[in-house]
Amino acid sequence: MDDNPALRREIRRQLESAGLEVCGEASDGIEGLEKAREVRPDLVILDVAMPRLNGIDAARELRKVQPRLPVILHTLHADIIRSQGLPEGVAEVVAKGEPLIPVVLTLLDAPRQ
Repeated sequence: MDDNPALRREIRRQLESAGLEVCGEASDGIEGLEKAREVRPDLVILDVAMPRLNGIDAARELRKVQPRLPVILHTLHADIIRSQGLPEGVAEVVAKGEPLIPVVLTLLDAPRQ
């Protein structure tokens, strides 16, 4: 979920190049929650700054619906969020510009608690 279509395309390209299937995209937090409830993904990547519902609040809501769902915050504000501790429902924080795929693969391989 990201409100920037070019960034969503780039993330999709990276994921598909790694052999992963992208089952949905969303341009804001509300749309993302609706899609996640519909398709039940194995992992969600959220931007923090999104219209209608930010990524931190979306992660919190996703946690209620799918408690074991790994959520990655993909954000320009990674250092700030890391310094405050991971928000509820967030498994990892990755800064835009940092490698995303290794984190995705690690979370998909990790046992779900």
